[in-house]
Amino acid sequence: MTTPPPYYGPPAQPANDKTTLWGVLGIVFAFCCWPLGVVFAVLCMMEAKKVGKQPTLAYVTFGILAIGLVINIILAATGTLGNLMGGRS
Repeated sequence: MTTPPPYYGPPAQPANDKTTLWGVLGIVFAFCCWPLGVVFAVLCMMEAKKVGKQPTLAYVTFGILAIGLVINIILAATGTLGNLMGGRS
């Protein structure tokens, strides 16, 4: 009598979620067009919640956006932002 092969469960389904796509797009747009960065970070978080993954890339995007906001506030408060944007000295 032969032993049946072990059962490992159903075959793995290919990943069909877009968590990584939204996260990477969020990071890219956080540097050049921050409103789109926010949109993609939120999409990444929603997709991650839907498929049960960690929204790490969304957190990275929000971190980059926060750092950019702090830098802009510092530059505006010191008057450097106006000089960078072609303002008066």
